[in-house]
Amino acid sequence: MSEADPGLVPALKRLVEPATLGDPMRPLIWVSKSMAKLAAALTEMGHPISADTVGAELAKLGFSRQSNRKADEGSHHPDRNAQFEHINAKVVAAQARQQPVISVDTKKKELLGNFKNGGTDNRPKGDPRRVNVHDFEDKKLGKVVPYGVYDVTANAGFVSVGITSDTAEFAVASIRCWLERMGRQRYPQARELTITADCGGSNGARVRLWKLELQKLADEIGLAIHVHHYPPGTSKWNTIEHRLFCHITQNWRGRPPTDRLAVVELIGATTTNAGLKVESALDTRRYQKGIKVSNAAMKRLDITADLFHPEWNYTIKPRPP
Repeated sequence: MSEADPGLVPALKRLVEPATLGDPMRPLIWVSKSMAKLAAALTEMGHPISADTVGAELAKLGFSRQSNRKADEGSHHPDRNAQFEHINAKVVAAQARQQPVISVDTKKKELLGNFKNGGTDNRPKGDPRRVNVHDFEDKKLGKVVPYGVYDVTANAGFVSVGITSDTAEFAVASIRCWLERMGRQRYPQARELTITADCGGSNGARVRLWKLELQKLADEIGLAIHVHHYPPGTSKWNTIEHRLFCHITQNWRGRPPTDRLAVVELIGATTTNAGLKVESALDTRRYQKGIKVSNAAMKRLDITADLFHPEWNYTIKPRPP
């Protein structure tokens, strides 16, 4: 077609370029206009062509249809890589001392009920599982909030499934539950606990309640708690994301989270060839949102900030009884 109409390709390029979404320095670029619209525009410009032929010409030019990909995480903090290295050094040092290191985060909330869940599962041919058309929350079943604790050294996870809000109180309660169920038994000689966490959410670096609840935990267990936050916009780098949560998602793909027990059992059944083991438990306590922590309460914390980015790195020591 382009051989018979030499002006076709230049005209097509002019139409496509304003809508190009890719990096022109890369070999593959893509467009957002449909083949039918491009064909109609070219025909009006004196280059009669079908939508199928437009597709063939675009393929020759290196264009293809592509969906969005989550890749940009906002502006990079100048010390982003330095903080990664700082976290890694602290984790390696704690492991060398045979002290526990955990990565924590909240997995996305899950609607309970017969709702569509991403992925596929083996079923008889032509018999897909029927689920609700609309994802409207079932007021009786509600939602669940899974909060994960991943033991970096042991390659083992614990997920507390909450039924109310994702608060700092719930986050620290999940860590406490991990200690009671797994941590104390695995690390009977522990003198300290190292935690890596995101910079936002219920365990955010600026969340006062997170630090207050960690102080309470330190007082209870008698361990110094070292906290290291990943820089803003780097949540996907958190170890728990690619060591625990991704495998949980794979395990229950295609299976609707019909009730609380189903979520707990699906999470607890997660394993990998690398030896990952996961425990899960339901937390039926109610956690209040919007709790304020006063300046006076913050002054009573035994918290020591690191010299390097003290807003991201700090230690909370147990206070005398």
